[in-house]
Amino acid sequence: MSTQTKLMTNWRWWLCSLLFVATTVNYLDRQVLSLTYEEFIKPEFHWTDANYGTITSFFSIFYAIACLFAGKFVDWMGTKKGYLIAIGVWSAGACLHAACGWATALFTPGVESAIALKAIEAGSNIALAVSTTSVYLFLLCRGILALGEAGNFPAAIKVTAEYFPKKDRAFATSIFNAGASVGALAAPLCIPPLAVKFGWEMAFIIIGALGFIWMFFWAFMYEKPENSKHVNEAELEYIHQDDAAEAAEKAAIAAQKAIPFGKCFGYKQTWAFIVGKFFTDGVWWFFLFWAPSYFSNQFSAPATSGLGQALIFTLYAIVTVISIGGGYLPKIFVDKKGMNPYNGRMLAMLIFAFFPIAALFAQPLGMHFDSPWWPAILIGLAGAGHQAWSANLFSTIGDMFPKSTIATITGIGAMAGGVGSMIIQKVAGNLFTYAENAGSAFTFFGFEGKPAGYFIMFCFCGIAYLIAWSIMKSLVPKYKPIEV
Repeated sequence: MSTQTKLMTNWRWWLCSLLFVATTVNYLDRQVLSLTYEEFIKPEFHWTDANYGTITSFFSIFYAIACLFAGKFVDWMGTKKGYLIAIGVWSAGACLHAACGWATALFTPGVESAIALKAIEAGSNIALAVSTTSVYLFLLCRGILALGEAGNFPAAIKVTAEYFPKKDRAFATSIFNAGASVGALAAPLCIPPLAVKFGWEMAFIIIGALGFIWMFFWAFMYEKPENSKHVNEAELEYIHQDDAAEAAEKAAIAAQKAIPFGKCFGYKQTWAFIVGKFFTDGVWWFFLFWAPSYFSNQFSAPATSGLGQALIFTLYAIVTVISIGGGYLPKIFVDKKGMNPYNGRMLAMLIFAFFPIAALFAQPLGMHFDSPWWPAILIGLAGAGHQAWSANLFSTIGDMFPKSTIATITGIGAMAGGVGSMIIQKVAGNLFTYAENAGSAFTFFGFEGKPAGYFIMFCFCGIAYLIAWSIMKSLVPKYKPIEV
């Protein structure tokens, strides 16, 4: 080890740890609603699943739209200010959810206070007014949350580009991206107990306030590497080791002809990516938003119970552990089998497309054995398949498109995924409400009422990836990069 390496500071890894915390908080904030919906929000505001579906579908599409502009905003404001504004906005949006009860009582005639909301007679005109008013208020809060959260990943990726040489960026990204899994794992362990002990409003405030605490550390810890007093000359030299190569690469990219936005839709490769995102993004969001409600309704395991928390934790633990292999399988196909990267990725995606089929058996096995552990494990396998599928799906863009157009295609795909997710959330909410009201009159493959509704959604989630892969393969049957 050289003297320079021994004396080199490691400030970049402290900043990477901050990115990890921010991503963890990001996922905690978006899960407070799903983990308080069934036991707290739904009875207090007289919601139906259709109301909840409207709110989750709005969050999905608004988040996707905001993602299209978040990167440019961070570039415009600069990393420090851009990240501060993003997490400040989403933390404020998270905390504002707590005021929805007070605001609903204020704007609904005949309601004296937020405390009186739950006591209103179900099905009455005033109950309908309460649900309508509260839905609009939650839509506003979810919109603010989505607007801020869209800035997290663009800002975090920008920080890794500023503070890490190319050889370390993938590792640094994997570290902060692990915050998504940690947030999903931590949420069922901390949010329901907070809601039980302090009320659902305080759960939103306490979790939302974590972002403001993070802002304090970010404001004092982050400066550009060359301006930071914590980065010595040796670390700065290490950080900028590829500057010459990157400058040449950027010049080469600038020399490439970028494909105009409208012309992108003339390529089958674009539509293949659109299809891959449209059919599958909503499946992940469906499980994220509806799993706590499913365990509560079908197995009397609310998120506030020890069993409910253990089920959600197990589900995301399976997702976290198994999905790690998602990026390694295509590497094996390429390195060991000699396949080109695109064909290797498509074969890996076909394998991962079979994982969600496990969701088809979640409802039958869960009901047959009267055990929620079957659905938790099987939905976990489906979720792991999605994460592995998604990682490879994004990589297909780089296989087929010039670097000058990758960001554009990514944005188009994100929008398609948002639209697909919006549709799935809205359909699920309306279906569950209809099935619950219809009772035994609504049947599907031996299930009646709401269980039939759940099974219908699980069936779609189970086959969505194979449908998407088949269409993608028919559009682009073999490796065909676009030449401009």
